[in-house]
Amino acid sequence: MTEPNFSQSEGRGTREPVRGQRVGVLDIGSNSIRLVVYDHAGRSPIPVFNEKALCGLGRGVTDTGNLPVEGMASALMNIDRFNQIARAMRVRHLDVVATSAVRDAANGPGFVAELERRIGHPVDVISGDEEARLSALGVLSGFPDANGVVGDLGGGSLELIDVSDRRLGAHATMPLGPLRIGDVARGQRRRFVAMIDAHLDSAPWLPNLAGRTLYAVGGAWRSIARAHMTQASYPIEVIHGYTVGRDALSDYLGSLVQTSKKSVRSIPGVSRRRGDAIPSAALVLQRVLARGQPSGVVFSAFGLREGCLYDRLTDAERAKDPLLMAAEEIARETNRFAPHPETIYGWLTPLFPTLQEQDARLIRALCMLSDVAWSEHPSYRGEHGFLRVLRLPVAGLDHADRVFLALGLLVRYVGHTDLPAAKAVEGLLDPARRALAIQVGHALRLALTLSGGATTLLRRTRLRPGADGGFNLVLSGEALSLLGDVVDRRVAALSSAIGAPIAVQANASRRVTSSVRPRS
Repeated sequence: MTEPNFSQSEGRGTREPVRGQRVGVLDIGSNSIRLVVYDHAGRSPIPVFNEKALCGLGRGVTDTGNLPVEGMASALMNIDRFNQIARAMRVRHLDVVATSAVRDAANGPGFVAELERRIGHPVDVISGDEEARLSALGVLSGFPDANGVVGDLGGGSLELIDVSDRRLGAHATMPLGPLRIGDVARGQRRRFVAMIDAHLDSAPWLPNLAGRTLYAVGGAWRSIARAHMTQASYPIEVIHGYTVGRDALSDYLGSLVQTSKKSVRSIPGVSRRRGDAIPSAALVLQRVLARGQPSGVVFSAFGLREGCLYDRLTDAERAKDPLLMAAEEIARETNRFAPHPETIYGWLTPLFPTLQEQDARLIRALCMLSDVAWSEHPSYRGEHGFLRVLRLPVAGLDHADRVFLALGLLVRYVGHTDLPAAKAVEGLLDPARRALAIQVGHALRLALTLSGGATTLLRRTRLRPGADGGFNLVLSGEALSLLGDVVDRRVAALSSAIGAPIAVQANASRRVTSSVRPRS
């Protein structure tokens, strides 16, 4: 089915998030059943529980018209477990959502009735259109500026929906899940391609994807991403935001389509139970790329479940930056003192008068996260902070952004990037942004040394442009007593990083207390 567009108001009801109230989504899919519990329902919730069970509810539905007995038994057993866990975790609100297999099977209503009797909770059997809408909202929650088409491949169906300017456009759902189309048998690839292309004809708007981005959602496609990352020796093991160009990915998909089940199961990064679905999932993705001609693919760990949460947020909550919301929450929980990120940000930004908007928000996040590793052993603060920020389970970041934050935090703690893990990933940043991250790290290192981490003291100091392209660090009144040998070293390191002299001055005086020029 295809419709021209969705109304953003056609949601599941909005609500203001309440801190401390856990929420969850129980996703009953055609292949897997998954419970995710989040710490709250805000703009950037953190999962506190995430577990799936591969029950294969959609296996054989095309041939028999019914959910398989074994699949239903497995599903009920695992859902009983999930229900007990959700109750013990005091989940305030639980969405129970069933998709393709349950809605298409003749015995689906009976299965739902038994399920509702056992867990005492209504089950929402959503349409393909609603599945597409929620998946797209999930991607928008993770990539607020998404521009392209969201493709969500489940075990039973493929949903496609156009997204741009934070709005949802044309969409289609089609029975192209691996459990529906079966195995890509040797010698029958042409027949499978014709069948897939015939279904893709129901999305005549798909060529509008040309030159834009395909956002790939779904367990089988995430397994493909993981396998490609392993094959490419990619240095970050975070699937969300992993980006591959169309031609490179299409070639790789072609090799997967030709690979036997036994060989697929041996591919590093592919779970044995996902292996059977990989060739057909690869062929579907390859045909979508051929039809839509996107510039590349971004793999998203956010989909229907995150869409359920995002759908219930108010417009004001949706408009918030998920990275900054998450960084603020982390700062509140981890900083030694009450965090004053705007004080630090305002203090250091005179050094960087021409920041791009994307880099400005990353620097704001760094100011919030700058004390995240204080409780670690001093010898490991830099490494711990680097790795934690690199792997943060938050939205609103691509992989280059992760490296920017991680390098900046590493320099904040140790004053350099000579860490093997940093050397492995710094190539994901272009040289100019790498230099900026290092400069910001040195500025944070000076700010937190000068203030001892009690950043309200920075309000008695100021960085100002000086003569000859340099800067003045101006201190007022009692702030002069904050100076010392360690501060001098931090000033020298920052001066070297930015390639400009920094003079230390007393307020209301032109007399230079000390002056540091960049090292040659």
